[in-house]
Amino acid sequence: MNFFLRSVSYIIHPLLMPILGALIYFIVAPRFIPDEIIISKLFVLVIITIIIPIILYFLLKNLGLVSSIHIENVNQRKIPLLLQSIILIIVIKMVIDIYHFPALYFFFLGALFSLLSAIFMVLFSIKASLHMIGISAITIFAITLSIHFGLNLTLLIAVLMTLNGLVATSRLYCKAHTTKELIIGCVIGILPQITLANLWL
Repeated sequence: MNFFLRSVSYIIHPLLMPILGALIYFIVAPRFIPDEIIISKLFVLVIITIIIPIILYFLLKNLGLVSSIHIENVNQRKIPLLLQSIILIIVIKMVIDIYHFPALYFFFLGALFSLLSAIFMVLFSIKASLHMIGISAITIFAITLSIHFGLNLTLLIAVLMTLNGLVATSRLYCKAHTTKELIIGCVIGILPQITLANLWL
């Protein structure tokens, strides 16, 4: 159980949430999108939202600016979150356009607002759970996709809700967050997605 709960924090890491959101969209959206377009978009997203942040993490770690990939120290969060925000802006401006992929565009825009909210919290020494921000945002995105396209995504939504519970349990078990920080993270992840959903639903 110890290994399993600790593994959850790595398997469902915030860095993986953008590509997970894109995967869910391309799999469930009932519209024709050429395979080459899907593959190219996913390839670019993997590079921009996973590979580049990992490289930046090791750079920051070598410079002594961060000590863990989970960025558990609230004082070390400003630079990584700012860099991640810039990465999401690049995705919104250059990879996912609003005309061809409106739902996915607003998902990433919501993720950007969540990150900016987390940065705002850092200014008050509040460490919102990035894990909860990520998984709760994905869950709301799946629910809004289900509503928008009239799809029965009950199983997917149930799995995502279960993952919300697992992530919260894992973070508490690892003593990485308090219950309050988990709730704040959940709220920060959910509100931008719900608010922006009104623009494309």
